Amino acid sequence: MALQVPRPPLKGAKALVVGIANEHSIAYGCAKAFRELEADLAITYLNEKARTYVEPLAKDLGAEIFMPLDVSAPGQLEAVFGEISRKWGRLDILVHSIAFAPKEDLQGGLLDCSAAGFGVAMDVSCHSFIRMAKMAAPLMTGSGTLFAMSYHGAQKVVPNYNVMGPVKAALEAACRYLAYELGPQGIRVHAISPGPLKTRAAGGLKDFDLLLNEAVERAPVGELVDIMDVGFACAYLATPYARRITGETMYVDGGVNIMA
Repeated sequence: MALQVPRPPLKGAKALVVGIANEHSIAYGCAKAFRELEADLAITYLNEKARTYVEPLAKDLGAEIFMPLDVSAPGQLEAVFGEISRKWGRLDILVHSIAFAPKEDLQGGLLDCSAAGFGVAMDVSCHSFIRMAKMAAPLMTGSGTLFAMSYHGAQKVVPNYNVMGPVKAALEAACRYLAYELGPQGIRVHAISPGPLKTRAAGGLKDFDLLLNEAVERAPVGELVDIMDVGFACAYLATPYARRITGETMYVDGGVNIMA
């Protein structure tokens, strides 16, 4: 039987995108790609300072829901999903593109990472995705797609990635287990592993420019990826064309990860 796919394939889909900080954010690339395929958007911002940068982008994309979300602030996550339930009654796509570690723990080696810093990094960067998945699942009636942003440092040692390596490894494992648990409900879960990108979060990594230069030299395609490459990869995975793909870590890095 031929697969019946609407045109455009995400028309009317309801997508929550968490993690836009500015126009360079991976999450913004995802939101733009979803919107180009005519999905409806809910967009969050971290705090009032971030709102200055995110609100114009949300307006330009026609976001139907725009709310604050600091996953470490009690009640904010529940408020976002409450508004989605009230306004839409369902959710089809969720993008989790947030990560954080205290600067002193991020810029030191793993041996020097404090227990408190490790806990904060794990809670914001990993466990918050699990909490979101639990709230999203009842709204994904029949099917849905969850995305979490990782990095190659979860699989291999990347100098100066430090505590975020183990944290992102935990995130990728969480995606696999969630794919297993939510698969019977028709919900697919993907870890996306972009190549190095000049985002605000990346600016906290020591010698990040060296990572960028090395990626260009090693990539089989000979150039860096951009936020729209990541966005359109996610958009494809959210369509019915990818209906039986789940639980994988999808690299969007120009092939850098295949190189020795």
